[in-house]
Amino acid sequence: MCLGVPGELIGPAEEHDDLAVVEVSGVRRRINVGLLAGQELKPGDWVLVHVGFALSKISEEEAQAVLDWLEGLGQAYEDELDALRTSDIS
Repeated sequence: MCLGVPGELIGPAEEHDDLAVVEVSGVRRRINVGLLAGQELKPGDWVLVHVGFALSKISEEEAQAVLDWLEGLGQAYEDELDALRTSDIS
């Protein structure tokens, strides 16, 4: 299954203009925001992340609805979070 997961924008990454740091369920990751070029992105904004790319900017309400749904998946979602935690950049 391929999922887009909401991430809260923390700020730009220093390495490249197209990279930013987001927090996904408590885990910080670098993602590519190049697909959202031209959109104003600031810390606290929410984006839908898929395979390391921000696909779209979403509202906080939409992000929370998706996170609630993902948590309802139970162990499958926990397994994904565990994998994500092993690549934590903080």
